[in-house]
Amino acid sequence: MKDLIQHNSKSQQQLQRDAFERLEDVLSELEWLSNIHNKNTRRAYLKDIQQFQQFSGITELEAFRDVTRAHVIAFRDYLQRQELAAATIRRKIAAISALFDHLCNTNAVRYNPCAGVKRPTEGANEGKTPALSSEQAKKILTAPSEDTLKGIRDRALLAILLYHGLRREELCKLKIKDIETRQGIPHLCVKGKRDRIHYVPIHPAALRLVDTYRAFDCLIEEPDTPLFRPVRNNTSKILIKHLSPDAIYKIVRFYALKAGILSEILNIGAHAMRATAATNALEHAADITKVQELLGHSNISTTKLYDRRSSNPEDSAVFKIEF
Repeated sequence: MKDLIQHNSKSQQQLQRDAFERLEDVLSELEWLSNIHNKNTRRAYLKDIQQFQQFSGITELEAFRDVTRAHVIAFRDYLQRQELAAATIRRKIAAISALFDHLCNTNAVRYNPCAGVKRPTEGANEGKTPALSSEQAKKILTAPSEDTLKGIRDRALLAILLYHGLRREELCKLKIKDIETRQGIPHLCVKGKRDRIHYVPIHPAALRLVDTYRAFDCLIEEPDTPLFRPVRNNTSKILIKHLSPDAIYKIVRFYALKAGILSEILNIGAHAMRATAATNALEHAADITKVQELLGHSNISTTKLYDRRSSNPEDSAVFKIEF
């Protein structure tokens, strides 16, 4: 929409008259998509909507207003025949439902056709992301070197993930100024999904490692300096920048391999650190609402996916069998 805006002589942004009229005609479907701020969510939702659009034979956006519950059920059944994971199918239907919620709110349609559509529940009571045992967590946390800047940085980075359950994107966004004291306790100011901000007390063990890393790094730290940044950059030579989410994933995988965990948990990644933090806290009697607060979940049902206390393998009836 940038081409619809011009600057006047006082550098104030104003809409031209024809641009104003064109914006009045923007379809609600496009308005909904443009209003999703998180680019990853927007990309995923767009892909899901496009798949539904292709399946339903929709060629014009206005045709979404003719969608019925039968169309959504047929799409769900199609996805199940493709043997997609239950969580994937639920996400795709959730994307369609979010679109129609917006269309209902703007009076573009009379009802949400996703309402009343039964969604697959298999696997919904427990997440599939692996969680590390306490022993495995200790191994990966001590795998980085204690004598190099990279090793010291990576120890601090892994500690933030394991003790606080941050998402990759949240870890990447951390700046020096995001470590602040509240009521006498050091906290992390975490910028989560949908730009929600929540404050997480820093675990003393993680704080010690972060302090060691900051003392070891010779770069001048300004408040807006990224907390975790590259130690070398052979391409642009720029070091004052955030690590990328892909770099975080590779760091976790590297030390999982070094610690011998990768052979035990093949699909380990940064999200496994998040699952480990939640699972460990629940196993040590943390209140689930406090774990919800730690993870920044808007719905406690999401937090419950990490609650595996009822399926602890050590408590299985298998070990009560004797022959």
